[in-house]
Amino acid sequence: MSDVLKHECGVAMVVLRRPPSATLRVGDNAPYQGDFGGTKLSLLLEKQHNRGQDGAGAAVLCTDPEPGTPPYWSFKSASSTPLVDVLGMIAKRPAVRNEKIFLGHLRYATFGKNEVSFCHPFIHEASELCHTVLLAGNFNLTNAPELFDDYRHHGSFPTSRSDGYLLCEMIAKELGGSQLAATAGETDAINCVPPVASAVSRALANADGAWTLCGMTGDGWAFATRDPHGIRPGWYYQDDDVVVVASERPAIQAAFDVPPEAVKELPPGKVLVVSPKGEVVMSELSSDIRTEPRPCAFERIYFSRANDADIHRERKALGAALVPQILKAADAPLEDIFFSYIPNSARIAFHGLLEELFAVVIGHKGHKEHKEDVSPELCGLCGKELPRFGEIAVKDAKFRTFIADAAARREFYKHVYDVTYGLVRPGKDTLVVLDDSIVRGNTMRNAILPMLDRLGPKRIVVASSAPPIRYPDCYGIDMSTLGELVAFKALVNLLDGERGTGNGERELRMALDSASGQGLGQRASRPLNPLASLYARFTDEQHCDEIARLLTPPGMKAEVKVVYQTVDNLHRCLTPSTNCHLPTTNYHPATGDWYFTGDYPTPGGYKVLHKALLNYLDHRQERSY
Repeated sequence: MSDVLKHECGVAMVVLRRPPSATLRVGDNAPYQGDFGGTKLSLLLEKQHNRGQDGAGAAVLCTDPEPGTPPYWSFKSASSTPLVDVLGMIAKRPAVRNEKIFLGHLRYATFGKNEVSFCHPFIHEASELCHTVLLAGNFNLTNAPELFDDYRHHGSFPTSRSDGYLLCEMIAKELGGSQLAATAGETDAINCVPPVASAVSRALANADGAWTLCGMTGDGWAFATRDPHGIRPGWYYQDDDVVVVASERPAIQAAFDVPPEAVKELPPGKVLVVSPKGEVVMSELSSDIRTEPRPCAFERIYFSRANDADIHRERKALGAALVPQILKAADAPLEDIFFSYIPNSARIAFHGLLEELFAVVIGHKGHKEHKEDVSPELCGLCGKELPRFGEIAVKDAKFRTFIADAAARREFYKHVYDVTYGLVRPGKDTLVVLDDSIVRGNTMRNAILPMLDRLGPKRIVVASSAPPIRYPDCYGIDMSTLGELVAFKALVNLLDGERGTGNGERELRMALDSASGQGLGQRASRPLNPLASLYARFTDEQHCDEIARLLTPPGMKAEVKVVYQTVDNLHRCLTPSTNCHLPTTNYHPATGDWYFTGDYPTPGGYKVLHKALLNYLDHRQERSY
């Protein structure tokens, strides 16, 4: 993604199902060798390092601690190298015989300060081990202020406004209020709902947002839960020796050397619980919640690493689906088109684009007898010369400038990427560059397009493997304001010029006033989207043309065109395949598309949209949740 867009956080947990003393056994039948839990946790964190570079933390729980000593070890870092710090401390932690649960977290500071106090795990200490809670997660709540006020007004005194701290305290409070909690360690987790699961369910009953949470109690219970819509990713693996939870499937595969089908999706709206005896139970988060799973599409498009077989397949499909639109926008013979991609995260989708082009050219598609199934843009390509492609630009990761002069800094900004000269024929070629998504468009306008223009192409087609981002996100991606989105800017411009009135903001306010008061505070209601009807006034082509105009910097010589993925193609490409040669597992398709469509999964999403639009109209540069 050419724009800077922070990842959703990552979480990892390893629970030893057999007695921790098994680590002392030697022989082929020993389930744990050496620092089994610490090593596996470190691997899970390292294999998910893309999910958080602002902070990291880990905790290890031991069973039967000596009175006068803490039942757990923990360490957090918010330095410039937080994961390195945490992995080093895991390796150097004091030797303890009875370690059972290993919990880790990687943080991107999409909200909250970049300080160690905001790093996970959050810890609630109590004199009763069954009331001590350690919690880490990948989450964001749209109603954290309301939950904070409710918690405070019921007699508690919170010492932080961090939503992670709040969730940990809420779970601890529910555990403390449970009469069963005192005997939690004696509960038969197979025949009833564990008190830990009940406490988690009650604590999250009024939460609005997205989460994948992992935690443990001081007396040896472990739990993991995912929001009812399954917005945030969560995967788990279990065998006779361990239960493992992580944000990404390949991390578990790599750390435990298991095939994809052995790693299961953590079911949305469920609580997975592991008792101190190693018993595993999956219970409902709430029997009152019946919702449709809406996993975040951006996880598949961009956030999760592409060494997951299904994500790899889906990203290739996204690239292939763009071929007809790209060829139409290029409006040039195939031999006069040069294909490339920016940035590196678009590489897998680019492979899919190339495979589709090569398949057509060498005749696997586009045969006369099948032309009714082929788009007009693909017809006639069969038998053409092979497509020309290459790596046209590479980001210079070490490029730095401390020049104070603004004009000089702008000039240096154009050289953040190293370009490959001589591949594009000046004045003749159309250059196609593929991106994951175009969010704000700042880097595209200020750095990438000026850099590409120096190559002298006749036309530049910027293709996005994702649809245009028209709405703010409040469930994880750091996009809480409307004014920063280039697709929304294009809408305002189109409204301004539709009747030559220049009154786009007036129409926006009228739409907001009309949509306001539609039961935003009621969980069962479906609030109105104030922007949907405004976007519907214009065709996709009109919208793309205006975005292209906004992205074109002054003095640009080449013509700029923009192509976006369609929402229909997005859904088709992100549907789990049942006839693919790659190994797949059953998982919910990523239908979470609210940033493209405005179809939010919870009432809180619509509240955020209304607040973001109001902030824009009132010229307030502040978060909408």
